[in-house]
Parts: sequence; structure tokens; C-alpha cells
Amino acid sequence: MRGAGRELLSLALMDARNHTLHLFSQYQKALESSGFVVPQWPTINPPLWELGHIGWFQEWWIGRNMQRSLGTRCEPAHARLASIEPRADGWWDSAHVPHGARWDLALPGVDEIRAYLLDTLEGTLDLLDKAGDSDDALYFYRLCLFHEDMHGEALSHTFQTLGLSLDRPLLDAFTPAPLTLREPMLIPATVWQMGSDPQAGFAFDNEKRQHPVSVPEFEIDAQPVTWAQFVEFVDDGGYDREEFWHPDGWFWLQGLEAGEGRRGPRYVDQIGVASGAVMQTRFGQPRRMLGNQSAMHMSWWEADAWCRWAGRRLPAEVEWEVAAHTASRRGFRWGDVWEWTGTTFRPYPGFVADPYLDYSQPWFGTHKVLRGASFATRARMKSPKYRNFYLPDRDDIFCGFRSCAL
Repeated sequence: MRGAGRELLSLALMDARNHTLHLFSQYQKALESSGFVVPQWPTINPPLWELGHIGWFQEWWIGRNMQRSLGTRCEPAHARLASIEPRADGWWDSAHVPHGARWDLALPGVDEIRAYLLDTLEGTLDLLDKAGDSDDALYFYRLCLFHEDMHGEALSHTFQTLGLSLDRPLLDAFTPAPLTLREPMLIPATVWQMGSDPQAGFAFDNEKRQHPVSVPEFEIDAQPVTWAQFVEFVDDGGYDREEFWHPDGWFWLQGLEAGEGRRGPRYVDQIGVASGAVMQTRFGQPRRMLGNQSAMHMSWWEADAWCRWAGRRLPAEVEWEVAAHTASRRGFRWGDVWEWTGTTFRPYPGFVADPYLDYSQPWFGTHKVLRGASFATRARMKSPKYRNFYLPDRDDIFCGFRSCAL
């Protein structure tokens, strides 16, 4: 999809919008009677705001953008055309509407927002039909497609955060598959071209510029750490032994003691010392997790602590990327959960921000890199070059980890 032409992009944009509306229909069933009221938590957005923002972003970068054909040469702050909804910027411009203020907005109702999404998509498809075929001409259409897919996944993990139930087909789709366990694999030393190929179509700005990295030989797990493996850490008192924790991680853990405490990843209700059983609340319902499923919903601090306990370490993101590209036929499995790496999110050499300035630049140096994808990630988003990034205390996303030998 990063190199998709107009016809394929048109179909994908319609598919993304249908998926968004299908996900939102789940919110309607659960929350419409209460006016879509949700807690003001830092990791979620009000559902009506999230829905409208998806349409606003597409209109801002395509329908209202007079420089859309310039691609990454577009000037971020150039004057835009007026929105088809006069109040749209005051509602949904994420750069100027602070997160905490989104709960206080007098947003329109569901029908009005759905109509706005329909109108903006129709405008996008009309302009796409007249667009050129170059990467520049199609850049913003690809960006908006992937932006909507990201927000679709955000809607998905917000279901989990709020404890909302899902229709059975979605619940089945959002259930991690059992893993076939393989021994760790040895990856030979190499000089790796890190970052996206400039000839491969669309790339996010944090994937540029491509540059060589010398990677020594390393050993890496063939699959993410499973519940059976994580339970051993819990059984050995891992949450009570400071020696396994980064100082900042231990401080984070002690901060949780003032509330509900922490003796396992988030949403875990029971983690058996004798039986090894794990009960984790999944979309509002307690579910018994399988020992060979990927352990999920732990922070970077917990992933790092497990590795210290096991005498291993988190992989560097370049190691993860090399293994994903070169060892998949040998059994390197990814795509079940997002995977924390040991790498702090920083720009590659020669980085230049793309027009969507808020995408990468504000988060360099504070966030940790995750690689891979989860069961809630759309297939077209999955790329071994893609860099996801979150603060190390985030555990609401569908995240896990794998380890490397020291």
C-alpha cells in the first residue's frame, strides 16, 4: 500500500472508512444512551472527538490543502481553504485543541459527524480521481489512509481500556493466536540499511533517511515472550525485587502501590503461582489466557524487568528489523503484539520533518520504540520498517516483547 496507485488507494480509503464506522457502531451500542460520556484519562480521547478528528485530518491535508500535489514539499503552515464545517478547526485540530479540553467541547451529534465523514471522503475520492500518479501527488492520500488505520487501532484499544464488550466477530479477531514455540535463533553479523528505501513509495518521516548500521551477531527469541514465561517471573517475586528494575521503573511501580498495586501486566485479575493460570479481562470479560499466547499489556518497565530477571535484554530496534527481514523463513514470528525494543525513539541521521510536524518531532528522546504490529493493526499498515513509539509507562496498547541474549 505504500506504493499504491489511485485505484487501489480509492478502494483502501473506502475500506478504512467502513472499518472506522463499524468500530464506532460498537461504541454506539455501549455508550450512546449515556451521551458517549467516558472518563477523562490521558490515554484515550472522547469517542465523538476521535471520530470527527479522522474526517478533519483528511480534509485538512487533502480537501483544504492547496499544496497537496507537492507531497513532502508542502508548506505545513500555508493558508488553507475553508472547511465544509465552519467549526471543524475549533473541534478537531489536534495541534490546537489540547487533550484535556476535548471533554469540554460542544461537539455535534453522531449523525452530523457521520455526515461530515461522508462528505469529506467523497471530496477526497473526487480529488484522488484527478490526482497525478507520482509519489508526491499521492503522498497525502497515503498519509491519510494510514492515519485513519492508526486511529482505528486506537479505537480498538480504547474498547479494552473502557472495558466495553464487542460483537463476537470482532472479539474473535482481537484474540491473540497461540504460538508455536521455537528456540531462539542466531542472526549473523551484517551491515544493515536502516530505514525505508527512498524508491519504495511512501515513508513516514521517522523512517528516513536510509543509512547503514553495522550489526554484530546476536541471538533473539523466535517469538514474543509468552504468558508461561512471564508467570515464572511473577512466581519468583519479580514485582517485589528491586534488583530487576530500572530505577525509573521501580519508581513507576511503587507509584502504583498507592492505588490498585501491581503484580502482573495490566488487566490481569489472577496470575497463578502454582497453576500458572492467567486470567485477564479482555473487553470487559475475564478470559483465561493460554500459556503459549503472547504476554500482553505490560509497560516497557515490566518488559525490561523481565529481561533483567531472565539474564537477557530487549532487542535494539535494528536487531528486530534485521531479524524480521532475514529470519522469517526460519521461524521469526511477528505481528501478534506490538513489541517493545530497548531503543529510545530518536531521529535517524539526516532527519527532516514532513509536513505533519506533530507526528514524530515532539516525541524524540522521551518515547521508546515498538516494532511489529498487533492483531488490531490493519494488514496494509504492517511493515518491518514501521516505527511505533510510546512512553515507557504505556500498557493499554496491545503490546508485548521478546528478548535477546546478553
